[in-house]
Amino acid sequence: MSRRTRRAAPAPGVARPIVTVCRGCCRGTPEAPGPDRTARPRALRRALDGTATVRVTDCLGACERADVVVVQPSAEGRGSGGRPVRLGLVDDPDTTAGIVTWVRDGGPGLAERPGILDLRAFRPSRRVRAEPHEE
Repeated sequence: MSRRTRRAAPAPGVARPIVTVCRGCCRGTPEAPGPDRTARPRALRRALDGTATVRVTDCLGACERADVVVVQPSAEGRGSGGRPVRLGLVDDPDTTAGIVTWVRDGGPGLAERPGILDLRAFRPSRRVRAEPHEE
């Protein structure tokens, strides 16, 4: 049996936002230093427990903007016009706190994005959008 505790699935019809944290090849390089590869995902999971699903992926293809986090809207947020938002240079506690606040308030489509996140939002290049990524 796994040591990880399982979280209860959200109620039927209630899809939560998804926060995806890149922990790909660029982490730990001189361009994107970071001794603890698990600190940010762990902090987000703790802060968003019961509010959003936090997952880790290998590479989101924007290494020049490491750390990259993608915030996907809930079903309700998508229905209100929300779309996934890619955030780059998520490398400080204030930016992480901004993500937590935004997602707790509803996230894309339901809440206004904090100004600190406006500075970090970006659109991936067409090349990255066209490449298939493992999830």
